[in-house]
Amino acid sequence: MFKPLNHLKFLVAAGLGLGAAGAFGTLPAASAPSYDGVWSVVIITNSGSCDRAYRYPIRISNGAVANEGSSPATINGKVANNGAVTVMVSGGGKTAQGSGRLHGNLGTGSWHGGDCAGVWQAEKRSS
Repeated sequence: MFKPLNHLKFLVAAGLGLGAAGAFGTLPAASAPSYDGVWSVVIITNSGSCDRAYRYPIRISNGAVANEGSSPATINGKVANNGAVTVMVSGGGKTAQGSGRLHGNLGTGSWHGGDCAGVWQAEKRSS
């Protein structure tokens, strides 16, 4: 089951991009079709006062990352053709940024926001 954002004290997820072209540089607008679909993203806090872990569903469509669940958080990001991911999550007056890489049906990366930072892992669930 997916857990809602706790006033967005972490990323993402996830991380995972978001409004991220400006924060992480310019990325192509479209991804390889194999990245499109619904992904399950686990966000793990390694430092700071955030909850230890979160799980969110995201959707990638034509390289754009968006929230697929019922969480009130706004998730924006991009996936490049080579699998490079940038993401920004915002909600509750807080933001977090993440980056990493997708490869096949899996992905990993890191995130930071406020006094928290950690890693994320993703698994593709459906096309």
